[in-house]
Amino acid sequence: MKIKDDLEMGAEYKDKITGFKGTLVGFCLYITGCNQALLVPRVKKDGSHQDGHWYDEQRLERVGKKKPVSLDNRRRPGADIPPPLDSSPEGAPRE
Repeated sequence: MKIKDDLEMGAEYKDKITGFKGTLVGFCLYITGCNQALLVPRVKKDGSHQDGHWYDEQRLERVGKKKPVSLDNRRRPGADIPPPLDSSPEGAPRE
């Protein structure tokens, strides 16, 4: 999914200042115009995870020409799913 002409979700980017590389998995628009992108790196060779980091969009440059990662979200896996209800008469959300 293209965010802007030069930014695409699921593509790999590098921060021009630190050299940090990762896949673009999040993007945040601010009223001030200082928009940021969340880069998450691949797991290490030993299988351990590294933390993602937020970078100002103008600091990013695309790495390589690989096809961006794309996920099928038709089953609504995100926060738009209503909470499950319990069997009480009130139908209160589960904790």
